[in-house]
Amino acid sequence: MPSTFCSFLRVFVACFMTCLFALAPQNLAAQTHVVSPSDLRQATVAATEARQANVARLNEFLSAPLAQQAIREAHIDQNQVKTAISHLNDQDLATLAARADKAQRDFAAGAITNHLLLLIVLAIVVIIIIIVAEKA
Repeated sequence: MPSTFCSFLRVFVACFMTCLFALAPQNLAAQTHVVSPSDLRQATVAATEARQANVARLNEFLSAPLAQQAIREAHIDQNQVKTAISHLNDQDLATLAARADKAQRDFAAGAITNHLLLLIVLAIVVIIIIIVAEKA
């Protein structure tokens, strides 16, 4: 009796599975992607543009006469700093660009002095060099 039940169960499961796969909708085999290729492309373009904008903001900040003076007085090679900027990851780059923008706005508003801006420039340069050296 148990073997009859096992045989019946096997045949039932086999029939069920056959019906399930034979009658399944065709779109189960070819599901659409969760993220479309055009969305991926747009996200990639947006990330690239954001990165380029952040690099430009940092380079602009470090090209200001006051920043150039601070870098020279600290005996830091400007080419090394510019090369290091390109090696930063997107998150570090965005953080430093935001800090540089804030320092520029505060300086323009008179909230910080030349001396404090020099210290901020040096701090940003040192952070850039440390982050890149840590990755190497």
